[in-house]
Order: sequence, then structure tokens, then C-alpha cells
Amino acid sequence: MRCFLDTNIVVYANDASDPRKQAIAIDSVVRHMRGHSGVISTQVLQEYAVVGVNKLKQPVPVVVHQLHLLESLLVVQITPDLVRRALEVQQIYGVSYWDSLILSAGESAGCDTLLTEDLATGSFYCGMICRNPFVED
Repeated sequence: MRCFLDTNIVVYANDASDPRKQAIAIDSVVRHMRGHSGVISTQVLQEYAVVGVNKLKQPVPVVVHQLHLLESLLVVQITPDLVRRALEVQQIYGVSYWDSLILSAGESAGCDTLLTEDLATGSFYCGMICRNPFVED
């Protein structure tokens, strides 16, 4: 069982402005690191780097350290094939290109779950069920 962690999970794990979401996000990231079940992509690393420095105002050395930690997850490289697949996914499901690229990366890694706040909990795309960890069941 593999779980793809969307950028918003990584960002919330580093954002102290909402302690509840931060705690949930940290728990999700750590659980999937320890269980060797977590997957991210180079897109997630890039998006977190930008948000970490620009929005969260984290010092660059802190962001670099976090990026090193995140590399303990399985990291899917965004390739030309995934870019093309993302366009297909976008056309099939009508979601944004960036969400489609996340879905394509998760699909390529054989993920069965996508942790995200961006797509509806319970929706099913590319063989993955979407789950919003911040919504109480």
C-alpha cells in the first residue's frame, strides 16, 4: 500500500499558523516515512520549496533541511511521459493540470491513496482514492 502526499500536506506540516492541521500533517508525513509507504514527486518538492521560502518565510537552510528529510520518501521524478500523461488525466477527469500531474505521479508509483485537500474525499482517480486527512470522519 502506497500513499501519495500532495504538496498541501507537506506545507501544513511546516505551517504553525494552524496547529491542528500541522499536527495531522506531521503525523501523516512521519507515519508514511516510518512505514516506507509515502510517495511524493519532484513537483511536491518544488512547490513546497517555493511556499516554504515565500509564504511561510522559512529560512532557506530550514527548507533545504526539510527537503532532505522528504527525500526519505519515494520521490517520483517528473518526466516527459508524466507530463503527457497529466494532459490525458486532465482531459479525462477535468481537474487542473497541476492536480493531474500529482495524480499521474501517484499512478506511476502504484499508489492506492492520495492524501490531499484539493480533491474531494472519496473521489477516485487513476486507481487512487482521495482522502482529506483534515476532515473528520
